[in-house]
Amino acid sequence: MHGANRSGRPFTGDYAGLLLYRTLHKFGFANRAQSVHVGDGLLLTGCRITNAVKCLPPENKPALDEVKRCNAYLAAELAVLPTGAAVLALGGIAHKAVLMAAGEKAANFKFAHGAQHPLECGLTLFDSYHCSRYNTQTRRLTEPMFEQVFAAIGRFFQDPAACRS
Repeated sequence: MHGANRSGRPFTGDYAGLLLYRTLHKFGFANRAQSVHVGDGLLLTGCRITNAVKCLPPENKPALDEVKRCNAYLAAELAVLPTGAAVLALGGIAHKAVLMAAGEKAANFKFAHGAQHPLECGLTLFDSYHCSRYNTQTRRLTEPMFEQVFAAIGRFFQDPAACRS
């Protein structure tokens, strides 16, 4: 409600976006470390940001039926990615939504922070705990932990074959 729905860009204007955009900038995926609204001049390079659902769910936590209703949108977005692209899921809900959109069985790919999953469609799914205020305040996710996932994605782009072994 105070983030993407207000600002017009996912993770913009909410607490989770502070860490996300700062990290995207640090690893060369964004031209600035902060996003305020869709017209603020932030440019993403080599990445895009989307959500598992297109609506504002109750308590900001989508239910499975909401993920299912919106999954065709995510499937369409994944379908246009080039073979060999990396997809970062922020949290277990996003992880399951990506697997559903890619036609994979969730039981074959367990969510774990820092995990990497090659998918049949030619994409590689990377997992991170969601960068929510709750996860960062409880230290379930720290900035170094989050950056380690981005570093792994960077290594993947440098040598995808080495990362799959």
